[in-house]
Amino acid sequence: MSAKGSAMHVAINRRQRTNQAGTTVEYRTALIRRSYRDNGKVKHETLGNVSYLPDHALAALKASLAGKPLIDATADLSIHRSLPAGHIHAITTLAHGLGFENLLGTKCRHRDLIMGLLAARICNPTSKNATLTWFADTTYASDLGPTSSDELYAAMDWLLEQQPRIEKQLARTHLGRQTANPQRLALFDLSSSWVTGTHNPLAKHGYSRDKKRGHQQIEYGMLATAARLPIAVRVFPGNTADPTAFITIAEEIQELAGVEDLVMVGDRGMITSARINDLAKTSSLSWVTALRNTDIQALAVDTGPLQMSLFDEQNLAEISHEKYPGERLIACRNPALAEHCKHKRENLLTATEEHLDALVAAAAAGRVTGAGAIGVKIGKVLGKYNMAKHFLLDITDTSFSYRRNQESIAREAGLDGIYVIRTNVPETSMDAGGAVRTYKSLANVEKIFKTLKSRDLGIRPIRHYTEDRTRAHVFLCMLAAHLTWHLRTALAPLTYTDEERPVGEDPVVKAERSTTAARKASTRKLATGETAYGFQGLLTHLATRTRNTVSVAGVQESFELLALPTTTQHRAMELITAHLEKLTAQPA
Repeated sequence: MSAKGSAMHVAINRRQRTNQAGTTVEYRTALIRRSYRDNGKVKHETLGNVSYLPDHALAALKASLAGKPLIDATADLSIHRSLPAGHIHAITTLAHGLGFENLLGTKCRHRDLIMGLLAARICNPTSKNATLTWFADTTYASDLGPTSSDELYAAMDWLLEQQPRIEKQLARTHLGRQTANPQRLALFDLSSSWVTGTHNPLAKHGYSRDKKRGHQQIEYGMLATAARLPIAVRVFPGNTADPTAFITIAEEIQELAGVEDLVMVGDRGMITSARINDLAKTSSLSWVTALRNTDIQALAVDTGPLQMSLFDEQNLAEISHEKYPGERLIACRNPALAEHCKHKRENLLTATEEHLDALVAAAAAGRVTGAGAIGVKIGKVLGKYNMAKHFLLDITDTSFSYRRNQESIAREAGLDGIYVIRTNVPETSMDAGGAVRTYKSLANVEKIFKTLKSRDLGIRPIRHYTEDRTRAHVFLCMLAAHLTWHLRTALAPLTYTDEERPVGEDPVVKAERSTTAARKASTRKLATGETAYGFQGLLTHLATRTRNTVSVAGVQESFELLALPTTTQHRAMELITAHLEKLTAQPA
């Protein structure tokens, strides 16, 4: 028999009986008991009957016997520290539900630090050194413990080693599965960001999509689903041509996704005729792209298949040409885009003429002399607005005159609003409207780049000096964009996001926002009357839920207490849970 000093506990039994009046009465019995073993059998010894105590007293007695400290309700409480926690709690809950931690790798210090860096990139994108300060002012201060910049860089090196495995798993989950990607679409586009310092081996001068002329940059290509969920990223030197980047990812995509019949979608500058020929030799990938303007002009000649009469009754028409054997060409005309092109061209022509008029006056006054000097200044003006093709010039050593090239302007105006989709996907798999929508979905990758470059994730400027750290930084930002996509999707009912964007019958015209989203934007209110948030504003509100370090007068130990959520914060966590349940319910 065990020692009589065994721990005591309160056993509460409830039973119901119906009395003679037919009323159901509940009886409660509360006994103080001690459990012990007698010859291997568990037995209970009743030490006292406390059924007369009220429920709150029994609860206090149970807690006391269980070894929990009891605090007098009138005792003084002191809050030693309040740290933002709600936004981090939302991100970690989402990441855990997605299995993101397991995706990164086995549990280790490096993985914990990468999860912290991902949360920092979403909540407060900044340099790695500044992130340490952010850690100290959030709950990561206690969750991660003391952290150094060397540890963060070591974690990034570890992450780069995991990149091939992580991307392959993401691609097979979101691109290779029939249920997740029934159309077998994969989007790819290229962007760039400028680099600080002068020692990064990837930093080169090239075409800056950030409009940061004179700055060295890197380029990175993003592979994504049609719904703009980032899957993989590749980093290139800053002077890499678009087609070169495309063929690099095209050689890997089938191995990544584990399927042969993917359809790659890229813009006209990326999937060129030369790259299409390369794909035909080395891959079974299908593709959707668009023709360049010069190719469209060749189709629009008097005897060509692209005539304006095609658009008399509809905005798209499928045509063919011997130059594109085995391919489909879908010609589209967007009236709104045509009007925009007309207005923009006229503004550029007018702006160019203002500068040319100043040069005419300068030449006439003798301030600029010599045909060569005048020509150099004219070239700068025409290059600024890219309007050289629309002007005819007469230059002498002492004078200069110009006039508009009406023939060139009319030729360009005739193709305003017209673009031509080019694909080798058969009509049985994708009709003309589907091909147009597929190409236009490439704009979703542009939205990823906007998320990366804006306040959301702050990928730029690139502050790293080594090639591996640069690649790790871009990959970290891509993973943060992947989590952000899920977070935005889950929290859409609380933000201005359009949850019911209608799919128009005409794939050529611009899709309009739903009336619900328009109402949210104009009133700044949800349908329930509550405040609607922008994504960053909602994260800021979630951060106001704090985790507090509390102590009680007379008690040596302190404890942590999470603040009660506001209605919006509670709703946000419900939406995240619902999003995870929806993903879990999807068939494998």
